[in-house]
Amino acid sequence: MKGGWLVGVVGVVVLAYITLNTLRTESVGSRGPQAGERLPPFAMPLAESRSDADANIATRPGSGPEGARPACTVRGREILNVCELAEQGPVVLAFLATRSGRCAEQVDVLDALAPRHPDVRFAAVSVRGDHEQLRRTARARGWELPVGYDHDGAVANIYGIAICPTVTFARRGGEVAGTALEFLDERALTTRVEALEQGRPLP
Repeated sequence: MKGGWLVGVVGVVVLAYITLNTLRTESVGSRGPQAGERLPPFAMPLAESRSDADANIATRPGSGPEGARPACTVRGREILNVCELAEQGPVVLAFLATRSGRCAEQVDVLDALAPRHPDVRFAAVSVRGDHEQLRRTARARGWELPVGYDHDGAVANIYGIAICPTVTFARRGGEVAGTALEFLDERALTTRVEALEQGRPLP
């Protein structure tokens, strides 16, 4: 009898966890930002920074754990700020996990393409993982584009990132042009970047 009661309780707990997890997944969309939306603001330490601070995702002052001041105002040499990127030009933003070789290969493609498109701002966000490992990976692969460290996954959450690689494209000013949920080789990425530069719809 006691064993049956325990199994019942465990079953309820497991079911509650599954339900909660499903709601969380549905709430962020798990599809990345969609065309016409605005890039959610964030500011985070760069890979080369020694800071392990959580990303600031605040949209207004005094937002508690999201940030003491709006993310768009948090800037500096060791900070990746998506608002700053969008002010400077179109944005190509990749999300990765350092434990995934395929995701790192996607950043390789972005990094190789960036010098050919100087008016476009290429960047990457590494989600959770070990900061030191991220630094080693960035150095070993010779990445020149800025790579941010999303310590607690807050940015991945507000961007609805469920898989990697995920690459989001935005026009100057921050309007999303589209999001790719697949690996883009050099040709596919070039096609999208050129469309972004010319103000055409992304394929």
